[in-house]
Amino acid sequence: MDEHRRSFRFGVVGESIRSVDELVTTARRAEHLGYATLTLRDHYVTEPFGDQLAPLIALTAAAGATSTLRLGTMVLSNDFRHPVMLAKEAATLDHVSGGRFELGLGAGWLREEYELAGMSFDAPGTRVGRLEESLRVLGSLLAGVKTTFAGEHYRIDGLTVFPRPGRRLPLLVGAGSRRMLGIGGRLADTVGILPRALPEGTISEEISERLPDTIARKVGWVREAAAGRDVELSMLVSPVFGPDPRAAAARTAVLRGWGTSSAELVLDMPSQFVGPPEHMAEQMTARRERYGFSYYLVSDTHMELFAPVVDLLTGR
Repeated sequence: MDEHRRSFRFGVVGESIRSVDELVTTARRAEHLGYATLTLRDHYVTEPFGDQLAPLIALTAAAGATSTLRLGTMVLSNDFRHPVMLAKEAATLDHVSGGRFELGLGAGWLREEYELAGMSFDAPGTRVGRLEESLRVLGSLLAGVKTTFAGEHYRIDGLTVFPRPGRRLPLLVGAGSRRMLGIGGRLADTVGILPRALPEGTISEEISERLPDTIARKVGWVREAAAGRDVELSMLVSPVFGPDPRAAAARTAVLRGWGTSSAELVLDMPSQFVGPPEHMAEQMTARRERYGFSYYLVSDTHMELFAPVVDLLTGR
């Protein structure tokens, strides 16, 4: 299949889940609506997404409540877990779910979270280097290989993981900088393209990070690093519904602090989908052709309203 014509799939990020009842209800509803995945974030502070359940344990409960829905992390902070322990937990969750787990990993970016936990918030280059080594260790262990690794941050001496994965467990990397996107292109099955993380420990709100030329450049960095590997491209989006796409774009521009004069820019942003479901489906099809995006995720707060787009693009 042409890399720009992958079949669409859609995921839900369970941002508002605060209890096991909400978790099970959301998982079952997402499965019923035709979403491919339920993913959970990895934060232990309330801001900026609200309180979160521990993702790997919560996803085990979601696995028991569903039969076809895939489960994923969007994304784990590499610094919170040693890759050997993470490999064992991921292999166990994949086993428990019947091969439905997808491991998403990032370098960590929220300075406040590190500081409140008394963890060192190292320079970006150090955190990214640690992530790259971790991905190499995880890739080997989760392929069932007896692993020996000697890097700057991790040393592994002849370990295997149990339970042995029955397949090659998919890896996703969330990335916004050139180095991170290159790591994703080389080592991941899916790359989630994001605005870049800033050294001070926040995510860039600059409008330039969301414009077509920037996204095309980031996609190019992934493709260059992938060197012919077929890497899935993903994006987390916040749809804004309404009968008039231009009016919806203007609302988005104001809400994001970009000003009403940016409405035309919003209409062309690869991460922004505005208007009725039919218009969003047309935008997604066009952007798959232009950039290659085929895996989109929405917050659980948008799950119901976005379901008609899922129906239109998956042929349900």
